[in-house]
Amino acid sequence: MWPEGYGRRVLREVDSTNAEAARIAGDLAGPEWILGLRQTSGRGRRGRAWVMPEGNFAATLVMRPAEAPPVVALRSFVASLALGDALAAIGGTEAGLALKWPNDVLLNGGKVAGILLEGGAGHLCIGIGVNLISAPEAGQVEAGAVRPVSVLEELGVRVTPEAFLDRLAEAYAAREQAFVTYGFVPIREAWLARAARLGEVITARTAREETVGTFETVDAAGNLVIKTPEGPRAIAAADVYF
Repeated sequence: MWPEGYGRRVLREVDSTNAEAARIAGDLAGPEWILGLRQTSGRGRRGRAWVMPEGNFAATLVMRPAEAPPVVALRSFVASLALGDALAAIGGTEAGLALKWPNDVLLNGGKVAGILLEGGAGHLCIGIGVNLISAPEAGQVEAGAVRPVSVLEELGVRVTPEAFLDRLAEAYAAREQAFVTYGFVPIREAWLARAARLGEVITARTAREETVGTFETVDAAGNLVIKTPEGPRAIAAADVYF
């Protein structure tokens, strides 16, 4: 069932659903989902290209949240949980699903989906890409990155972008309601229950430094906390490698 209060528009072709969301944000009366059946200039974190073959999923939820920016940014965890919920619903099980800090969803150890948050002028764009039908080749992703996988190859389930949007919108609305009602604490607990490599050694890499240590938790601000020989380190933004 489509969630009450959320708009829905489907575009046959768009440069980027996040770019389109930013263009229309000022005219919207409420949150709206934008689905692009073909995306010509998709992008991921840090300006990386997001490969989007036809049949895969590219959509953006644009909204005008009222909270302070640090709280608004916590919706990456809300979106991650909703993505996990939607994937579990179409696959019939949560088995094999895990959430990778800061904003990826893994299926059977491979990256099946990613999230990109962008904001400006009072609006937030939550861009989501899911490999429904096919995944990029290993040579199309950076060295050391988690291998890409698709829903079709891992679950044997074929789902259209429109059908997946229906599942995702419903799941997101439920998680969003919990977030605005109860705050980040239950969202954080639910996210940690699905966290990939919690308690294991990981590498967090920024443009300036690399931190290796045990993934201890995510703190109340959404930071990655790594235990190192020098003590715990809270990291606000980084790429994580296993």
